[in-house]
Amino acid sequence: MNEILKLPFYAKLTLILLGLMALLFVFYIGQDILVPIMMSFLFAILLYPIVQFLKSKLHFPHVLAVMISVLLFVLVFIALFVFLSFQISDIANDFDKIERNINIHIRNIQGFIKDNFHLSSREQKQYLDTATEDSMEKGKEMIGTTIMSFTDTLVNLTLIPIYTFLILLYRTHFMLFLSKLFKKENHEQLKNILTNIKIAINSYIVGLIIEMILVSVMTTLGFMLIGVKYAILLGIITGILNLIPYIGILFAGVLSIVASLTGSPDLSIIVGIIIITIIVQLIDNNILVPMIVSSKVEINAFVSIIGIIIGGAIAGVSGMFLALPVLAVLKVIFDRIEPLEPWGYLMGDHLPKTYTWRNIKLPLFDSESTPKKTIIKTDIIVPVFTETTTEKDANKTNE
Repeated sequence: MNEILKLPFYAKLTLILLGLMALLFVFYIGQDILVPIMMSFLFAILLYPIVQFLKSKLHFPHVLAVMISVLLFVLVFIALFVFLSFQISDIANDFDKIERNINIHIRNIQGFIKDNFHLSSREQKQYLDTATEDSMEKGKEMIGTTIMSFTDTLVNLTLIPIYTFLILLYRTHFMLFLSKLFKKENHEQLKNILTNIKIAINSYIVGLIIEMILVSVMTTLGFMLIGVKYAILLGIITGILNLIPYIGILFAGVLSIVASLTGSPDLSIIVGIIIITIIVQLIDNNILVPMIVSSKVEINAFVSIIGIIIGGAIAGVSGMFLALPVLAVLKVIFDRIEPLEPWGYLMGDHLPKTYTWRNIKLPLFDSESTPKKTIIKTDIIVPVFTETTTEKDANKTNE
């Protein structure tokens, strides 16, 4: 008779931490392979409803439905890339204006420092030369790194549609593989986990796309209002960079300020860009994210920021983008496996969102309040994990 070995808490904690470190190390050394696959899984979940629509409503064969869905996905990205390329080339043509306007602002800043801190222009130049004496060597290294990174990005952009196509094509095959890894008595729990992961990731990605469009529109209208050149391009770039939580909007703001110098060196334009960016972020964080980006899985801000920093350290911008979906998947798994449930609770955000004061709902940040347990209900029909049923379903989809 097999006996279950019960370990003390410190031993279990040590094993969990060692396992987590091993997973992070494997992900770090294999990021060039794992990042495109993980991105492809996210896009496959996003495209799966389109595949189902083509199969059920238009009666397309399974292979053709998958092919058309991935092709539409690729065409959307190509159209966006072509539009951004033409707009960025126009900005590149105005580089002389940008350089001239930047020099005007630098001279103004130097004059301000000279008047208030009594440092001459020569002393300021000496400080700058000392601080940037190794900039040429670092610049050469950065150019080489950028070229390699650009090459890797092109390879990933080629692999992601292929992986997405194959994941959608062999979806039933992968589901049967997962069912074979677990005993039959655990299949119900497995179906529950997979269903909730699908709901959480799908709602999160769709919410991000809607948020990106709304942020782009608001930023574009704001920039047009204050007379920023290339307002449409900068609005779209702001919406795209806003997909990187907490950090992307900073890069978007700096890029918008630099690009605005193609039109005029007027300081009021820069102040206007900063004000509009802050207003859009306030609307985004307090209205759009709570209403639209409904991930169905609440991750608290502390864990989110740590996850984004770790993701960025491991895999750069791609790691930052993947951090929150990976955390959402882990939380769904932790919440439904009893020994890991405390870790799921640690990752969660159980604070009440609002309280009522004189019929007005206001934000509430009171950790002493008792949280209400949320149960996710879904009407999605999940396939039965039996070899016979899966084979029948596969035969039906291929007809």
